[in-house]
Amino acid sequence: MKIKIAHLYYDLMNLYGENGNVRALKKYFEQENVECEIHFLTINDIINFNDFDLYYIGMGSEKSQELVIEDLKKYKKEIKEAINNNKYFIMTGNAYEMFGKYIIDFNEKKIECLDIFPYYTKRIDKKDYMEDCDFRIVGSVSGKTKLIEETIIGFINRGGTIHESDLPFITLNKGIGYEPNVKEEGYIYKNFIGTYILGPLFIRNPYFTKYLVQKIIREKNNNYKFKVFKNTTEIKAYESFLDNFKEYN
Repeated sequence: MKIKIAHLYYDLMNLYGENGNVRALKKYFEQENVECEIHFLTINDIINFNDFDLYYIGMGSEKSQELVIEDLKKYKKEIKEAINNNKYFIMTGNAYEMFGKYIIDFNEKKIECLDIFPYYTKRIDKKDYMEDCDFRIVGSVSGKTKLIEETIIGFINRGGTIHESDLPFITLNKGIGYEPNVKEEGYIYKNFIGTYILGPLFIRNPYFTKYLVQKIIREKNNNYKFKVFKNTTEIKAYESFLDNFKEYN
C-alpha cells in the first residue's frame, strides 16, 4: 500500500510553517508501516486531481493567495469532481477561503474564488470593529468536532471573517469562530476540511491525525491491523495544553 500526498503551492502557502502538517502525516503513515509519498507541486506544474489520495494547502500572504487562486481556477472542474468523489482535501489558514465564492478585500474589491462552496470571506477593515488600530483575529482556540471525541486545539492568526458558511468543522469552546461572537469555525464537506487553525494542526492534535490517517488506510484495506498508538511526546504536549487551559475543554 502506498499513500500519495500532493503538497500544493508549498513555496507560496507556508506562512506559519504549515509544511509541518505534511511531515506529521507522513510520520503517522510510516508508523503504520504504510509508505507515504509526498509530491511538491506549485504554479505552472501540471496537477492531476486523480493521482493523489490527499491534497494539502497551507496559509499564505494575501498576495500569494491571489496568485494561487488564479492558478487553481483552471482546475475548478477537476477539483469539484475530486471532492465529490471523496478525495481528501485539507486546507489550513486562508487556503480554505479560496474554495468559497469570493473574497472582499480592504478596498471592497471582489476577488472571485473557485465558488465550490457557499461561503465568502471579507478581509477585516479596522473600521469595521474599532477605530485607529489594526484588527486581526489572533489567539489560541479549542473546540469539538463530530469526527472524534477529543478536543481540537490550535492557534488562529487571520485577517478575514467568513460569512454564509453552513457546515462548520468545529464548534469552539474558546476562541473566535467565523467572526467575533460566533463559535462555529471551519468547513467540512465529505473529505474536504478547511480551517483557520494553525499549530500546525496535525502536530498539535495527535488524536485527530491518527483518526485521519487510519481512515485513509481503512478505505484502502478495511482489514488493516493498526499498531498501538504510542505517540508519547505529541500526546504529552497536547495534554499539557489542556491542563494549562482547562476552560478550553
